[in-house]
Amino acid sequence: MRRLNTFIISMGLVSAAALTGCASDDKSGPVPRAYLEGTTLDRNPIGVAEKTAYLEVKLNPLDSHLRLEEKAKIRAFVADYKQHGHGPIIMSLPENQANEELAVKAVAEAREIAWSAGVGYEEIRGSAYDAQGNDGAPVVLAFKAYEAIAPDCPQKSEIDFSNAMSNNDMPTLGCSIRTNMAAMIADPADLLGQRPLDEGDLARRVAQLELYREGQTTAAERSQDETGSVSTAVN
Repeated sequence: MRRLNTFIISMGLVSAAALTGCASDDKSGPVPRAYLEGTTLDRNPIGVAEKTAYLEVKLNPLDSHLRLEEKAKIRAFVADYKQHGHGPIIMSLPENQANEELAVKAVAEAREIAWSAGVGYEEIRGSAYDAQGNDGAPVVLAFKAYEAIAPDCPQKSEIDFSNAMSNNDMPTLGCSIRTNMAAMIADPADLLGQRPLDEGDLARRVAQLELYREGQTTAAERSQDETGSVSTAVN
């Protein structure tokens, strides 16, 4: 009887050990743990990094106003801020230089260009830095933006495509898609969920619902000018 009890206990320990081994994260098996968690695209995430975009507006001590090429640079910089900028746009004035009056006028012109492009005065912040007597010290414009970081895709030469031990997807699957998405995203900050959604058009939804209830088409009506036909030029 004692031998029987010992045998039962021994078998119980062996079974427990086997179950423990199954529950552990065994990376030597054909199915990696990551394959069972999330999707293929989840395993190739797009990163987001904060960056500072800045522009140096050159000042010529002999001038009384900004030159046309510098104004064009400011317009392009402000347009980029409208598309990708977050927070205020900073305009830094150089101090302790020979022509501080020109620097003040340059900042005023930059503010006017930004306002004309649709940037409110409350979105502009002023600051100053020590030019240390450098007469050519520029006015510096800066704003915060974000950039998308594509996943690090493994080289195809590193993958053994002949390995058919399991039905797992390859480590390269989905990585190229994520890389293309990272290059196409207009504002990577959207990946952080910071931008609030615009309110829906309630009147438009009510009108569409009424058309649906009446059995009418909910598609937009097209005029004769919007009709099209397939070209027969190559037939």
